[in-house]
Amino acid sequence: MTGKTSICALIFLFFLSSCGREHDDEIPGENGNNDNSVPEICPPLARVVAEEMPLDELLDKVQMQTLKYFRDFAEPVSGMARERNTSGNLVTTGGTGFGIMAMIAGAERGFISREEVLERVLKIGNFLYNAERYHGAWAHWINGTTGKTIPFSEKDNGGDLVETAFLVQGLISAREYFDAETPLEDSLRALVDTLWYGIDWQWYTRGENVLYWHWSPEFEFEINLPVRGWNEALIVYILAAASPTFPVSSGVYHQGWARNGDIVNGRNFYNVRLPLGVDFGGPLFFAHYSFMGLDPRGLNDGYADYWEQNRSHSLINHRYCAANPKNFCHYSDSLWGITASDDPEVGYQAHAPFGNLGTDNGTIAPTAALSSMPYTPEESMKALNTFYYYLYDDLWGNYGFRDAFNFEHEWFAGSYLAIDQGPIVVMIENYRSGLLWDVFMRNEHIHRGLDALGFYYD
Repeated sequence: MTGKTSICALIFLFFLSSCGREHDDEIPGENGNNDNSVPEICPPLARVVAEEMPLDELLDKVQMQTLKYFRDFAEPVSGMARERNTSGNLVTTGGTGFGIMAMIAGAERGFISREEVLERVLKIGNFLYNAERYHGAWAHWINGTTGKTIPFSEKDNGGDLVETAFLVQGLISAREYFDAETPLEDSLRALVDTLWYGIDWQWYTRGENVLYWHWSPEFEFEINLPVRGWNEALIVYILAAASPTFPVSSGVYHQGWARNGDIVNGRNFYNVRLPLGVDFGGPLFFAHYSFMGLDPRGLNDGYADYWEQNRSHSLINHRYCAANPKNFCHYSDSLWGITASDDPEVGYQAHAPFGNLGTDNGTIAPTAALSSMPYTPEESMKALNTFYYYLYDDLWGNYGFRDAFNFEHEWFAGSYLAIDQGPIVVMIENYRSGLLWDVFMRNEHIHRGLDALGFYYD
């Protein structure tokens, strides 16, 4: 088992070598499946759900069913999200943050009561208060019964700053959502403040102008992995600058994350300008994780317009699949979305166009297209219709859409992952109402952090 954040940690070092072209790229060659023809060896793709649902009802159904992963399948002692549907008492910090936000969306939609969500988040918060921490940060994996760290790898047995940031994004969202003047909601807000104020972001700089991903009491900073962009981890720097107790300076952001401007791309792929990152965008989860709460609508700094960044990334991913340069079965305008996910060849890996921070072996993950719905509503709706009406028998299950599928291998995953199910619920809600964006952005410290780093809203 693994997670997207560590996939990115292993591959982001190749960023510079894959981002060095000096010209604008057209659609590669003439080998794309631009007419959406299907190789003769592909299995037929036929509609299996005949009755058409009204769109709002379909979106309700997808959100409600997917939410069950966090509502019904949570680890019972801690209330936190299991890493995947086979994880037992192993819980995930980042996936729990996503799950908190998914439950808020569920409460607003009436799928789950506000009181039940409040009780669950209090349970999670009290568990985290007593769980092992490392200069305030939590581990990637925790034993949901004992609060002890479960090592992610031999040396990754301490604090994981990126996973911690995803968790805190969810906790802050809950803090702002539960705004009533009642004893329970007052206690939740105080608890969340205690938890996230305790993270020593400054410690994770090692006195340098960059944040480091890991620290271990046994191996200290031996993993030696700086958090540099562009990837899914922008929220780490926003929270670090926003901290009321251990804020980092703007130099940490500009030199560490933005690499003194080397984060910028600015070239065109499939006739779409990509402001930041590797050519063709990389795995699509880069456009989702930091922006579950952080509102990209009108968000700018000296490097990018972040709405343009995420829309462009999503459009390029869609157009790559529609062009289908590797001639995979059924890649098309309405069957698309490649990101990190479970995989039929190696268990789990990052998927991305043309080998830029991932491979492409024909594996599509529903979370990719569905979580991009705010950015590419028309294209994402086409994918949703294909997933539901054509692939329902193989792809739909107890917790919504299964993690991934690959026609080349005649394979549909039997798995569900917290880090994939959570963004589906949250980003569909952000498309429908902007709820999680609105809630997270109520926090005054977040605005102070953005101001300190030179962000602004137009």
